Amino acid sequence: MSGVTHFLIQHGYVLLLAWVFVEQIGVPLPAAPVLLAAGALAGTGHLNIWISALAAVIAALMSDMIWYGIGRRRGNVVLGFLCRLSLEPDSCARRTQSVYSRHGTSSLLLAKFIPWLNTAAPPLAGAFGMQLLQFLLFDVLGILLWAGTFLGLGYLFSSQLEQLAYYAHQIGTALILLVICGILAGYLVRKYARRQQFLRQLRMARITPEELKEKLDAGEEIAIVDLRHPLDFLPEPYLIPGAIRMSIEELSRLHEDIPRDRDVVVYCTCPNEATSVMTALRLRQLGITRVRPLAGGYFAWRQRGFPLDSPFGLVPPSRKIGDFARKATSLSESLL
Repeated sequence: MSGVTHFLIQHGYVLLLAWVFVEQIGVPLPAAPVLLAAGALAGTGHLNIWISALAAVIAALMSDMIWYGIGRRRGNVVLGFLCRLSLEPDSCARRTQSVYSRHGTSSLLLAKFIPWLNTAAPPLAGAFGMQLLQFLLFDVLGILLWAGTFLGLGYLFSSQLEQLAYYAHQIGTALILLVICGILAGYLVRKYARRQQFLRQLRMARITPEELKEKLDAGEEIAIVDLRHPLDFLPEPYLIPGAIRMSIEELSRLHEDIPRDRDVVVYCTCPNEATSVMTALRLRQLGITRVRPLAGGYFAWRQRGFPLDSPFGLVPPSRKIGDFARKATSLSESLL
């Protein structure tokens, strides 16, 4: 904190604006400590609390407008890109879509407080056609709530934070940073190890699109389950022949509809088929043991030009999904 405070005293509002912008654009550089420090400096008379709040709002709004515009042009591809940058891309995508589908525009009010929703919410709002004025209203209110909370806490506890900075200086800033970095490194290593174990399970269990088509062409009885979120299904409302749609949330209620006497193939649109693997593990717990995720998911099947069923007439050519399908497939293959 003392190092951040020192920089803020020297550079003030410009540094605050730049730091918030960089964090909101997607760089993992937390802005909350800087906002706390700015609030504390305002409490001790070094900065103006209102100008600090204005700088934070301008910086976050600039970033959000950029992402909103990209979302308007590139749609859900942006969400997939942002979530692939995280250690848990599939849960990121599914959680973001679920929150947005449940709460809509009001999700922008609290998005800044939630790491996996922070950067993803503005492009998602653009992708689903939220009007610009409506987006600006809810986004500005959310920014004010977020920045005001941390600035206000820093302002109210300015004397305690000043003492904390003094003690940190006495103990040694380097030692404190070393401890913090150690904790963060341990957390990241644990996440990485769990993800690698998860990918090993996936590699052992999955079935390729070619293998599935060969089995279907041979007349084998296979139960196929489409696990796509409604926000993924609406732009591509097509199914692998014979597939039934079922979300993870519906498994406990509808799993009896899945036959136990044949192979079960599950698929989604998420990178690495992680949702499919989690569903496979859940189905095994429910007594359905012959279950495998489809490698590459829906897009891998679609890209190869394999047949699809549609209640909406003729299925468009597979080239319509373009770069996203190729990138999702190549990412899955490179990680596995």
